[in-house]
Amino acid sequence: MSVSVRSSNAPASSGYAELAREIRSLGLQRRRPGFYTVLLIANLMALGGVITAMALLRDSWWLMLLAVALAIVSAQIGFFGHDVGHHQIARKRVPTTLLGLLNANLLNGLSYGWWIDKHNAHHAHPNDLEADPDVLPGILVFDAAQAPARKGAAAWLTRHQAWLFFPLLLLEALNLHVSSVRSLLKPGIRARATELALLGVHLGGYAVLLVTTMTWLQAGVFVVIHQGLLGVYLGCSFAPNHKGMPILTAEQAADPLLRQVLTSRNVRGGPFVDFVLGGLNYQIEHHLFPSMPRPNLRVAQPVVRRFCASHQVPYVEASAFASYGAVIRHLRDVGAELRRARKIAAG
Repeated sequence: MSVSVRSSNAPASSGYAELAREIRSLGLQRRRPGFYTVLLIANLMALGGVITAMALLRDSWWLMLLAVALAIVSAQIGFFGHDVGHHQIARKRVPTTLLGLLNANLLNGLSYGWWIDKHNAHHAHPNDLEADPDVLPGILVFDAAQAPARKGAAAWLTRHQAWLFFPLLLLEALNLHVSSVRSLLKPGIRARATELALLGVHLGGYAVLLVTTMTWLQAGVFVVIHQGLLGVYLGCSFAPNHKGMPILTAEQAADPLLRQVLTSRNVRGGPFVDFVLGGLNYQIEHHLFPSMPRPNLRVAQPVVRRFCASHQVPYVEASAFASYGAVIRHLRDVGAELRRARKIAAG
């Protein structure tokens, strides 16, 4: 299925309220404080372990292996922050904001307020080419109708974007850091002074850790490995979820179940995949019930799948490799017209 598809064969209406009642009756919207307490402690211990190991291995090139470990820990902290932002952990604003600032700004150097605004827009309008910030034209283009307008270097990128997708993910963490700072330098985000201060503490602490545990050359290599792999990890966790899924008709987009199910793709797997992808492999269930705690998504999946089948709503699920293949094929298809035009122009 492709995001360039303008409609689907799904029914024009569904029964979200009926499904929501069943989910609530099963208690799947209840908070899981024990799970998230253990997860938070585990993340902090893992981070502390990496920092301690860096101090013990001072000036050793073995520290580069710890850059890989830190990328994994940073991504897991990011997944925790994602759950915080959806009120999966706490209902009230104050504890949610405090946890968000801790995990996003202080520990990961990302703006919690900027991300919340961006991510809420995505959830409200998934795969909407005008309202979903995740599919707006940028370095990559996700809709074939937008490709002909690309000129010069942008056209070259679109022609080759299928091959460039994974290499470009190496820059995704840097993009998130830069976007965070740019958003906080403009009015509009609540407590932006506090967020900027926490970003400064994060950056300062990161710099001190590097210069006190390794040489300048090692520090440069460490940053490239850490931030590059973090970008790849996050990109590989987000990309399978919606890229290459259809654009809906206005009637379908107005239905809360169709809007979320038809534009989302699940990734098959067991507990290991659940952990690696931070629960985002249950993208359909997460989009239908964004405040549902992560460990409940696996339980909700058969309920949602059965409901979709009974209402003849397509429910898309694929392996990780198949989902990446679908994304790459879609990116290649989007750039196909530009490649054809290039060949004709070349004679």
